[in-house]
Amino acid sequence: MKPSSEKPTYTIKQVADQIGLSRQVLRKWEERYDIVVPERLDNGYRTYTNEDIRLFSLMKRYAEEGFALSQAAEMAKSQEVPFTQSNPEETYLDAILRELLHHGTNCDELELNFSLQAAYHRLGLEHYLQQIIIPFLQKVGDNWASGEWDEYQEALSSLVVRDQLVQIRRNFQYREDSPILLGACLPYESHEIPVHIILLQLMLRGWRTAMIGSSPAPGAIQSFVEKIQPVKVLLSASTTTPFETDPLVIQELDEFAGLHANTEFYLGGYGALLRSEKLELENIRIIETIDKI
Repeated sequence: MKPSSEKPTYTIKQVADQIGLSRQVLRKWEERYDIVVPERLDNGYRTYTNEDIRLFSLMKRYAEEGFALSQAAEMAKSQEVPFTQSNPEETYLDAILRELLHHGTNCDELELNFSLQAAYHRLGLEHYLQQIIIPFLQKVGDNWASGEWDEYQEALSSLVVRDQLVQIRRNFQYREDSPILLGACLPYESHEIPVHIILLQLMLRGWRTAMIGSSPAPGAIQSFVEKIQPVKVLLSASTTTPFETDPLVIQELDEFAGLHANTEFYLGGYGALLRSEKLELENIRIIETIDKI
């Protein structure tokens, strides 16, 4: 993986996977419409930047809206920023968050997905997570809690964010010898988006990550740990539901952690912090931030 201070580059296969087009189509668009001019390595392979991906994404969007490919290419190349800024005093971050909330309100999955992709390609992963994803999710939660949004608006917006984060994790470049960290929700815990965010932040710091999704079956975490032998395990509980539903789950995991001295176990999340004083754990450390990892 590259340090977050460097500009990342991508292979044509990675670009194709992110955008959802074949490599053959991307090459034709390059040759016929000059949408991007990729750099080439000494071995002749193309390399692409976040800006190249943004231009491809814009061209794809306009083509899907019915414009001819030549028009779509020119429209994409003429776009300096991937959003409509109505207030000259509005910053890019304010404007993109406003756009995301607008699309979420209208349940416009296609536009919501495109705006998120454009923000990611413009900002890079670290700023994308901190300045777009987290503030947007907080606003989604506020809108749902206040009754301004209904359950479908909240669920659709959260699902689009989750799918984006999953896609980024799948395409993330890491070194094969990077240490492995396993992230997992506790059984009966359904909030997995925080785990995706944390794992991506840890990947930026050099970790190779694996993940078990929401509400894993009892025993699944133990089985996965024995199979992949991670250096560290991060367990997450955004709510107190896991502890209320089956108090023995965390005790069993604590005993399991005691049998695996070469793996460090951590427990985080709002629900875990609420229950921290009542949890008598000997082998799992309760943490508030990933800095402890």
